Amino acid sequence: MKPQLLKVSNNLVNSFSARRDKVPYINNRWHYHPEVELIYFKKGNGTQFIGDSIKRFSSGDIVLVGAYLPHYWKFDEIYFNEDEQNNADVVVVHFCENFWGNHFLSLPENKGIRLTLEKAQRGIQIRDKNKKQIGVLMEDILQATGPARIILLMEALLAIESSVQDKALSSMGFRNNFEETENERINAIYNYSLMNFKRKIAMEEMAAVANISPNSFCRYFKSRTRKTYTQFISEIRVGHACKLLIEDSMNVKQICYESGFHNFASFHKHFKMITGQSPLNYQKSYLSK
Repeated sequence: MKPQLLKVSNNLVNSFSARRDKVPYINNRWHYHPEVELIYFKKGNGTQFIGDSIKRFSSGDIVLVGAYLPHYWKFDEIYFNEDEQNNADVVVVHFCENFWGNHFLSLPENKGIRLTLEKAQRGIQIRDKNKKQIGVLMEDILQATGPARIILLMEALLAIESSVQDKALSSMGFRNNFEETENERINAIYNYSLMNFKRKIAMEEMAAVANISPNSFCRYFKSRTRKTYTQFISEIRVGHACKLLIEDSMNVKQICYESGFHNFASFHKHFKMITGQSPLNYQKSYLSK
């Protein structure tokens, strides 16, 4: 289940890349690269896949993804419609860990940055009030020139280090196998699942998508992702339910069925298992912020 190696465009003028994306389909596939990625979703909602972690992302979120850690940002379908009210707005910074020299991170003063980049090997989601500050710093990088760009990036990484509610995303045991020649298979599985999670999906269907036998699919999927396909699809469904709970436009029973669960007991069980909260408590905790 090999992710695609992508080359991050750079130039001879700057030592690291910073760009603003206003479309939802930039690199929206399972991929990795040798650069660290710092991404700020100023505007946009969807599903993020980082290593073996599946979660929702929403406007205001900031994620730091370590070098060679596979990831995939799938925007909700509404962002692919020609509607100016639903445009994506994302700031992305890519940099190599040693772009400032081989000994820079070994300096005692830079221990915090070094530890932050080590944590990023599993992906870091920034959750606390520092998100706003980091977002502003990233937008400033887009306009900055000369040494100011590097200083602003350091300030952003230091703000991540001081975040008290950052969360590692991928599991400690996640490992990638870059030697398989299956670039398209994981993208086919992810895209089909995201398009069809609201209904019951037969294993025979997924086996056909993955182009392997039904008897082999479950073993294949678990050996690559460290989770069963049932767990995987439940995480997608719960992520969609979280989105609907936050929007607060339908009752919990409607959300249950709209998210692909076929009975409320199963919905409640899987939701609490994945989020640690009941659907109503999750909704109350979010709406009270």
